[in-house]
Amino acid sequence: MENESLDPKLLRVFTPFDGFKKDNLAALARKTSLKELPAGRTLFRESDTDKRTFYLVSGEVELLMGTKVVGTVRGGSVEARNPIAPGLPRRFTARAATPIEYLAIDSDLLDVLLTWDQTGSYEVSELSSGDTPSGDDWMTTLLQTKAFHRVPPSNLQAIFMRMQRVAYRTGEAIVKQVDEGDFFYVIVSGRCSVTRETPLNREGIKLAELGPGDTFGEEALISEAKRNATVAAAADAVLMRLNKSDFTTLLNEPMQHRVSYEDAAAMVDAGEAKWLDVRLPSEFDTWHLPGAINVPLYFMRLKLRQLDPKLRYIVVCDTGRRSSAGSFILNERGFDSQVLSGGMTVAELARRA
Repeated sequence: MENESLDPKLLRVFTPFDGFKKDNLAALARKTSLKELPAGRTLFRESDTDKRTFYLVSGEVELLMGTKVVGTVRGGSVEARNPIAPGLPRRFTARAATPIEYLAIDSDLLDVLLTWDQTGSYEVSELSSGDTPSGDDWMTTLLQTKAFHRVPPSNLQAIFMRMQRVAYRTGEAIVKQVDEGDFFYVIVSGRCSVTRETPLNREGIKLAELGPGDTFGEEALISEAKRNATVAAAADAVLMRLNKSDFTTLLNEPMQHRVSYEDAAAMVDAGEAKWLDVRLPSEFDTWHLPGAINVPLYFMRLKLRQLDPKLRYIVVCDTGRRSSAGSFILNERGFDSQVLSGGMTVAELARRA
């Protein structure tokens, strides 16, 4: 069983949550659930490297080294205030001696939240929309995204400190197609529509509708190109924005993983990865890498559901700029992607060699 809503007071019982600021604790509680495990079942095994932190709420857990019981943790005890046998790889196997209730929290998320809570000069609520009860969900959504775990906690602290809060009325344009890129945006509350104007459709084709926690604006910043779509408030909206310089140094660079053509081709040949070409269909039709799939950069958000999150994608374009933007979008949404270093030019030279 999992409870949909966890009482923050339950978290307050455990270390280090007993020192968390109120609103930060409430944000974590909304992302955590109380779980149950029957007697005799294993919580984790010796030598496991899964990055989760476990807390025992009730019941009794045995710690085993091999087949020998070397310790016991009982819910409600002083010992149970701390994580169950922390450290990786696991030194023990944890087995439920009785039916238990427990909490499991992503360890990377916990580390980021700890850093934010201890170094932040204001609480989450001060960045939130005052009339939105769950206005901090945009922040916890970003923090819980696997890609953001690549960003050093000190960078995350600086990102949130440097973001500016801006409000838009229904129908108001936030960014316009062909404008220069200046900011990266995160939606705090409300909804935004993404449209792209074409020669045959001046009203614009709707590409996506975005809500709290969603982001946009990174393509123009990374590729140093003009905006490829217009984003407007579909309803009254509150956003946080980060300027181009801070976005590049604090967020984009830590999230980029580049790979050489030789290493990428080896992964593709071994079935460990797939080429993802983000150029225009006309460019793709002229020449592309064998087996590549084509998802133009401006359609990427619309086509995400067609991509397999279990696959690794090597993102390619002509120079590496558009592929960097495409990889950022994928990584931010939990995909495993890398950028082909040097782009198609390098790939073509390597193939001819």
